[in-house]
Amino acid sequence: MHNPGSTANPERFPAQDRLADGAQFIAGRLTKGTSGRTHTVVDPATGEEVYTYDLAGADDVDAAVAAARAAFPGWAGATPGERSDALHRFAAVLAERAEEFARAESLQCGKPLKLTREFDVPGTIDNTAFFAGAARHLQGQAAGEYSGDHTSYVRREPIGVVGSIAPWNYPLQMAAWKILPAVAAGNTIVLKSAELTPLTSLLFAQAATDAGIPDGVINIVTGTGREAGERLVGHPDVAMTSFTGSTAVGKRVAELATATVKRLHLELGGKAPFVVFDDADLEAAANGAVAGALINTGQDCTAATRAYVQRPLYEAFVERTAALMETVRLGDPFAPGTDLGPLVSHAQRDRVAGFVDRARGYARVVTGGEAPGGDLGKGAYYRPTLVTGAAQDSEIVQSEIFGPVLVVLPFDSDDEGIRLANDTPYGLAASAWTGGVYRAGRATREIKAGCVWINDHIPIISEMPHGGYKASGFGKDMSAYSFEEYTQVKHVMFDNTAVARKDWHRTVFGDR
Repeated sequence: MHNPGSTANPERFPAQDRLADGAQFIAGRLTKGTSGRTHTVVDPATGEEVYTYDLAGADDVDAAVAAARAAFPGWAGATPGERSDALHRFAAVLAERAEEFARAESLQCGKPLKLTREFDVPGTIDNTAFFAGAARHLQGQAAGEYSGDHTSYVRREPIGVVGSIAPWNYPLQMAAWKILPAVAAGNTIVLKSAELTPLTSLLFAQAATDAGIPDGVINIVTGTGREAGERLVGHPDVAMTSFTGSTAVGKRVAELATATVKRLHLELGGKAPFVVFDDADLEAAANGAVAGALINTGQDCTAATRAYVQRPLYEAFVERTAALMETVRLGDPFAPGTDLGPLVSHAQRDRVAGFVDRARGYARVVTGGEAPGGDLGKGAYYRPTLVTGAAQDSEIVQSEIFGPVLVVLPFDSDDEGIRLANDTPYGLAASAWTGGVYRAGRATREIKAGCVWINDHIPIISEMPHGGYKASGFGKDMSAYSFEEYTQVKHVMFDNTAVARKDWHRTVFGDR
């Protein structure tokens, strides 16, 4: 429920009245959670409480799954054109409410408004429009007589009820990445949003209903991972689980999903390398490193976190990158001049600070490495931080920090640069910076990551897949490849001979 004592400013949260009835969206309407416990969304820029709601309990998860199961036959039986039309209407509603979504996302996450207006919200609208079109292209292998006596073809069929869990760093976009391919393929879904950041997931589901997507097709439960998340993943009526989050929690999700033999899709942690060869454009690389490391205050699993710079450019790169970091403007996410907002919470800020403080014992903090004071002291802010002198096997190089911290290390040969890039358990994203076509080609072939950018870092598009190697998980979000996650592939074979006794029957009885 909306907290009557909330200090939320209507200009910062214009959609708050839409969420007055609770933070569980089940069968087309908002309801209150039944866990008996509440949670408060806090504006991380100010520390002010903005929305208090009742957390979901097991009964809410069961109700949401039942709603999704009831809606499945009708939605799965709709034609691709009907599902496509509904998603096109959905995209139009999202576009009409774009500013409401941008402000709600900035409020709960601390993202600068220019980021939510120019990246999170338009990207989500584009995703919705993409899957509206993709719904009509669930293709299988063309029909053919592959055995000579039979005609075969492939059907793609929806799996059933999908139970997904989204993280707090991109709550709107991650909700879209989970929901859209699932429903475009004819599934229904229950999404557990992160309890820190539920606002835009709930607004997203409301917009879907307002666009005419049937009740029960999209459901949201907002609760803790231990209570609501584990109940959802382990639910016997959930046919598939899709999870985005840390590798440690992903392992627990996999354990629970395996117990009921569910389809499983995992998008987990990352520690993206940023490899700068000695023929790279130094200015482009330094600008790319700062933008790639600091987007969303570094709370991005594809953020540039480990810069490996070939020795001839190393000192100049460190100097230029530090200078650029020092120009980044921290401030109120709603202020026009703000480049970088706070981390999502004070707990996350303290976690990031802990990594940097421990690194002081074995590395050099070139710039940043502290929380600002003054007017920003009440928020969960942390200055852009550049670290050098760390060993490859040190914590700050190997562990996912999830904050505005970039570590820079030198390398000598091309072989060494690529080896160091691959030297973590993760493999979600990477970039290579070079003016040489052969170096670029080698980097794309040999760096083990689900996405390798050349002379850029971070951009994503709806038409291309997103997903990792190694400990970063498996499966793809976005693009037509995501239908591999959310459909069953069925082989159908017709006999063309009308012969009662087939030649192959002799292997069981009789002679030719």
